[in-house]
Amino acid sequence: MRIVLITGISGSGKSVALHVLEDAGYFCVDNLPPSLLCDLVQTRIQEGASRLAVATDARSADSLATLRHDIDQLRADGHDVKVFFLTASSETLITRFSETRRSHPLSHRLLPGGNPSDRLTLSECIELEKEMLADMQEIGLVMDTSQLSSNKLRGWIKDLVDLERSPLTLLIESFAFKHGLPLDADLVFDVRMLPNPHYDLALRPLTGRDQPVIDFLDADAEVAEMFNDIRRFVEKWLPSFKGDNRSYLTVAIGCTGGQHRSVYLAERLASHFRATEQVVCRHRQLDRRQQVVAAQSPQQ
Repeated sequence: MRIVLITGISGSGKSVALHVLEDAGYFCVDNLPPSLLCDLVQTRIQEGASRLAVATDARSADSLATLRHDIDQLRADGHDVKVFFLTASSETLITRFSETRRSHPLSHRLLPGGNPSDRLTLSECIELEKEMLADMQEIGLVMDTSQLSSNKLRGWIKDLVDLERSPLTLLIESFAFKHGLPLDADLVFDVRMLPNPHYDLALRPLTGRDQPVIDFLDADAEVAEMFNDIRRFVEKWLPSFKGDNRSYLTVAIGCTGGQHRSVYLAERLASHFRATEQVVCRHRQLDRRQQVVAAQSPQQ
């Protein structure tokens, strides 16, 4: 059976991810206590099902301790189990809860030693939940949704779920340092010292996927040296990450705006590693920029 477990911080997009899986034909269960996971799998197998998606969070924190063992057991039994841990910055989560005007799932907990009228603030709920779920991040792929639209998150989930089972998936992503480090990065490379196409007026509106920008960066010896340094580093340590029983390794390439240099290098690295590895390439700021441009374009 193909099993996808969605967990993470409230407000980070777990419901969006679960809806994508439901649309893809998965039988979905939200807020399932982890202690019931194995029983649910057996029930669905008896019913002839082949796909199952489950979401769980801090509301079931008391039974999360056994989840890692259950996942290992399911994999040992031959099931294809993927685990996605969704998170976001505290500032982003506060904004999302404020916009939706929904209460945090932990908001009804009493403060230690408090009376029934005392409740945790939203900020306290978020920090408490992150502390409660800290160990869960080691189980699967961490996805930082801080700067992602719902549509972009849907696309990422679709790409990851469609992957065939393999020892490790290499995720290579570009990002903009001016928007902060992505929380899901395992390795981060700073390429802001490389020549910047932004200062060429003809290249400024283009991206690292466009041929004029590619030609500009291909012609620079420092860019080629940086590519080879990153390539060699990843090639050297990738076997060790595989030996650590990782399912995913996220390599983040950052420049100032996430439009030219980081996109170019991410695409080039992805192209190189696809010959030997299962690779997903994604661009944080590039897709958001294209959405803004499309929204600003005159209606046809």
